[in-house]
Amino acid sequence: MYLVVFRNTKRADMAPTAYAAAAEEMEALARAQPGFVSFKSFAAEDGEVVALSEWADEAAAHSWGRMAAHRDVQARGRAEWYAEYTLYGCANPRIHRFTHED
Repeated sequence: MYLVVFRNTKRADMAPTAYAAAAEEMEALARAQPGFVSFKSFAAEDGEVVALSEWADEAAAHSWGRMAAHRDVQARGRAEWYAEYTLYGCANPRIHRFTHED
């Protein structure tokens, strides 16, 4: 498993409707990629967003990162939407699970 964590803060002058449309398109495209496992996004009260995507392996995650449509949206994000972001990639993260049983 390969985990990608994308932390970002949007610019005050960004166009939220255009961003939402692009994000929806990218999520649908990512879900169709070989090796995609899951995606979730969380917004904090201060406006920071943390997006988590899981991939079968590092190659699948890198393949997604190099897709032409994704690269175009990445460039648009730097030019129009993000004030800042940090991307973390982690191969074989240490995993602990707990499930409460009734």
